[in-house]
Formats: sequence, structure tokens, C-alpha cells
Amino acid sequence: MEQHFNQPQGGNEMPRFGGIASMMRLPQQSSTAGLDACFVGVPFDLGTSNRTGTRFGPRQIRAESVLLRPYNMATRAAPFDSLQVADIGDVATNPYNIHDSIDRIDAAYDEIVANGCKPITLGGDHTIALPILRAMHKKYGKVGVVHVDAHADVNDTMFGEKIAHGTPFRRAVEEGLLDCNRVVQIGLRGTGYAAEDFDWCREQGFRVVQAEECWGKSLAPLMQQVQELMGDGPVYLSFDIDGIDPAFAPGTGTPEIAGLTVPQGLEIIRGLKGLNLVGADLVEVSPPYDPLGTTALLAANLAFEMLCVLPGVQYRD
Repeated sequence: MEQHFNQPQGGNEMPRFGGIASMMRLPQQSSTAGLDACFVGVPFDLGTSNRTGTRFGPRQIRAESVLLRPYNMATRAAPFDSLQVADIGDVATNPYNIHDSIDRIDAAYDEIVANGCKPITLGGDHTIALPILRAMHKKYGKVGVVHVDAHADVNDTMFGEKIAHGTPFRRAVEEGLLDCNRVVQIGLRGTGYAAEDFDWCREQGFRVVQAEECWGKSLAPLMQQVQELMGDGPVYLSFDIDGIDPAFAPGTGTPEIAGLTVPQGLEIIRGLKGLNLVGADLVEVSPPYDPLGTTALLAANLAFEMLCVLPGVQYRD
């Protein structure tokens, strides 16, 4: 029997301003049963240090995703012709307790990845990367990570707290979740508390590509190097929207000037094609600071691009 794959609802079936908001207007279901990949929201901002609002990120990204169509005209990726994909809704975080929220996310992702489904997460602040990486480690062992961000997120503490959006990759290293020689951080920039702030990352074995190294050039050659570094081991992509310059993505909590361009962001994601990508996240979209929906629209497109580079996606000749 020929398999039927879920399809995004088309604009000729329902006007794009109508219907229930799911990612790309895909069918919704409550679990990952039968799915190869899923979109899942984590509405959470208890870990933010400056401007709150990322709890509204998943909803707004879904709202802006109504403009997306099922075929990638640049890469000719046809994810909905080869993968079963649905929107499985949001993880029910606890708005009053950060530690309970982390436990809830951890438990939810254990179930999400149990059958091999590959989640594309709509955040939420970057704190959520830690429980997701815990679930990835339980399923796949130590993972390589491509981390796009203005910040390294390796603080030991923030205001004395070990769990916050500036600490997830420090905790992930301490917990042995990462294959540290297969971690690349791209777009780091701005000011720091010490001149050596990014050196801790290098000492762990991370490759750090500061934003200044990216100015005025294509990142395709860099991604060829990333391909060689990652090999055939499991890889996780964690994409903080503030890695992109705030001229293009103003709706975020901790913007930093002189960041990556949108085409560079696309080059990074498209450069992951062929790797053993086991999941991805798009975090730190803060709709209260995104009055025109620019940032959420970008996030929706980047999340679709992530889907397009998952293993098993067909490409049309």
C-alpha cells in the first residue's frame, strides 16, 4: 500500500488567515506515534536575563508559518513527500517554577524521541536546550552540536543560579552530554564579563567561530569544514535567533549588534544536509519586541529549513 504523508494545508483550501494555527498548518496530534519528525513548542521564558516574552514564541512562529509552502525552491527539498510530519503541540511548562519546568521538558522529550522521531523545537528561551540535550543523550549517546548564537551560553551561574538561558552548554558539558570535539559555535560576539569568556569553550574542545570571522563572506566553506568535523555521528542543531543581526531579527531578549545575516543563517542550516541530524531547536523569539512579526517570520522559515535537511528527505531533480 502506498504511504500517505501529511501535507501542509494549502492556501486554496483555506485562506492563510483562517484555520487553527499549527506549524505550516500541518495536522496536529498528541504524540509522535507514526512520525518521522515533528514540530513541538516549548513556551518558556523563566530563564531569561533581560527581556521576557519568549513564552509567546511558539504561538507567534506558528502564526507566521502560514506563508510557508511545502517545497523548498532553492534546495529542491521535498520533506512532505518523504517524511511523516505533524505538529504535536506544546510542552506544558510550569510558569511558576523553573526547575519543575525543566523536569517536565526532560520527560516530554524522552517520549518524543523514544521511537526515533526527530523534533524541531520552537522556543522558548535557550534554557530549554539542556533538558532536550539530556533526552538526546539518553537516546543517541554523546552528540555533536552546531550552536548558532551571539552568546556562548556557558556561564557557570547567573545571579547565583545554575539553570538559566546563559548556562545550558556549561551544564551539558558537566553532565557529559556532548562530544566536545564535535561542537561548533557560530556567531559569538559582543561584550563580556572577562576577556577570556569564549576561551572556556575552546578549552573544552569546541570550535568557536566569532561573528567577525563571518563578516562579508559566504559561510559555505565553513560548513564544509563542519561536515568533516561532524562525520557520521549524531548531531544536534541549536539556533538562537539572536545569532542573526538585530536589524533582521529585532524580536529577541538579548540583541547584539553586527551579527550574522539571514543568507548566512540559511547557509549554516543548508550546510548540514547529509549529516546525522537528530533534532534541532529555534529559540529566543520574543514577540513583544517583534511588532511587525519580522523575527517570527524568519524563525518559521529557519525551522522549515531545518526540516529540509533531516535525514530521509527527498530532493526533486
